[in-house]
Amino acid sequence: MKLSVLDQSPIRAGGTPAEAIRETIELARHCDALGYHRYWVAEHHASDGLAGTAPEILITRIAAETRNLRVGSGGVMLSHYSALKVAEQFRVLEALYPGRIDLGIGRAPGSDGRTAMALQTGPYAHGVEQFPHRMADLVDWLAGSLPADHPFASVKAQPAGPTMPELWVLGSSGESARFAAHFGLAFSHAHFITAQGGLESMDLYRTHFRASRALGAPMGSIGVFVLVADTEAEAQRLASSRDLWRLRLERGELGPIPTVEEALAYPYTDRERAVVERNRRRQIVGAPEQARAQLEQLVAAYGVDEAMVVSICHDAGARRRSYALLAEACAIAPRREAA
Repeated sequence: MKLSVLDQSPIRAGGTPAEAIRETIELARHCDALGYHRYWVAEHHASDGLAGTAPEILITRIAAETRNLRVGSGGVMLSHYSALKVAEQFRVLEALYPGRIDLGIGRAPGSDGRTAMALQTGPYAHGVEQFPHRMADLVDWLAGSLPADHPFASVKAQPAGPTMPELWVLGSSGESARFAAHFGLAFSHAHFITAQGGLESMDLYRTHFRASRALGAPMGSIGVFVLVADTEAEAQRLASSRDLWRLRLERGELGPIPTVEEALAYPYTDRERAVVERNRRRQIVGAPEQARAQLEQLVAAYGVDEAMVVSICHDAGARRRSYALLAEACAIAPRREAA
């Protein structure tokens, strides 16, 4: 089983967005040394809880600070942007770090509706219904293979080169799985967002996959929330911060990650406790061997060999230790030459 990282750059209560970005860089160096395979950074907008608004910029810094990790987006929200501009950004990244760059594409806005409108403002703004066309253009611009009858066939995405980023479609539904299969791209299911229908989405992807220039056979992974501590009790305590943050998020409150003390003192109603329990069912929280066993079982159920691990808690040091304990439990080999 390959272990990788999906980092949403969480902002801690009492911390700042700038500190969250610095903690992302520090965590990337840490996970490079631990032997993790990939490091993806997310795209969220207008949030007081998640600081990563521009994965294409963070990727540049993370790749410079590490030596072995594949580095990429988890993901770029393509509905907001010009396919040509995204292709140019990732062709630059591929020129800087050949063979190490991943381009994960998402369909969701990564924001509230008003912020999505602000991101897409202008005479050429289009909604999610244009996603398939933008996806086709992005793939062709990256590969330098726009059809001769395309209205922009003479436009090249520079810098051209012999390699291109590894392309992934990210999603939490069968619709995203279908897009990945249609375009012949890798697919990562966001189990940490929803477990409902996840196994069916992965089966749909494999069943309908069409080989492409980018990929000859289906390749999948899952994004899963994992939080590990020395004891199960400590892991459960640390996870209380995300429990409360996630509850508030579902109410439209986009605040920072609360402290454990605030979370444990929060007066949950019976209905709120039911929401927390529902969310916990798609999380892995526990001591190292517990987490390893549950993660291996989940990866096997999906029929994939890679887990993109999301870990959020208030304490940045506890988050780094969680990744270290999981790496040790899963026996991935540490690296001596990480930056």
